[in-house]
Amino acid sequence: MEWWNNIADWFFSSNGRFVVSGIVLPAAAIIVAAIIGAWIASGSIKRLLAKHDRELKVAAIASLIDAAQQASVWNSLTPQEQIMSDRAVGQADIQIRLLPIKGSAVAADWAAHSLADMRRNSATFGYQVEPAVIEFRDRLIEWQERPGRSRKAFQSDLDRWSVEDEDAEKHLARQQEAWVAQQHHEQHSRPEVEATTVITPAAAPSPRESPTETPEQRAAREETQRVLENVNAVERHRESRDDSETPPPINAFPPRRASDND
Repeated sequence: MEWWNNIADWFFSSNGRFVVSGIVLPAAAIIVAAIIGAWIASGSIKRLLAKHDRELKVAAIASLIDAAQQASVWNSLTPQEQIMSDRAVGQADIQIRLLPIKGSAVAADWAAHSLADMRRNSATFGYQVEPAVIEFRDRLIEWQERPGRSRKAFQSDLDRWSVEDEDAEKHLARQQEAWVAQQHHEQHSRPEVEATTVITPAAAPSPRESPTETPEQRAAREETQRVLENVNAVERHRESRDDSETPPPINAFPPRRASDND
């Protein structure tokens, strides 16, 4: 208790009052003011950063919604408009992925897949454009307000799409394999069919055996055959006459006379 009494005596003495009022209290006030100022500055900086992030997020979401409207009518855009839309989508995708928000990469993947579906379905007759764009907009706005809850919904959609894409790829692969097998079978079976066709040609049907021959056709055929027989008879007669009128062969070396020998 003696040391406590000494401290109390010193505190109420003139030296103690000078130290407390001249040194301790100003130092404590400075420290408290610094702590309060740091806390206020930290809050202001956090609010400023949150505002900046919110502006970036709003700008990226607005770009994606505008890209969704263009993707819904993708086939009616000019090539220049399509290039500009792709650039805007790429910039918005990068902005969303760089946001310091939980699940930003999942949201960017979901938006990219949704835009690709809109572009693919834009050429489909009867495709409802407005409901798809409205759903896309509402989902992104909900992700802005509740990132954690929307991240789970986006992830479930991505998993479902992944399974559907795998099934579609397997189906296309099976169709391609069946087509290749059919082409291979046709390629190897075609020479056999051609060889069979060349070796065993179909016999020409006889005119007399034609079951659909009319009397006029029969009379014309008989007249043609009679004319051909007459022509053949004339040719044979001419050939026999030429053979009978052929002169005897001329000896190229006639026999020499007796006077020639003398």
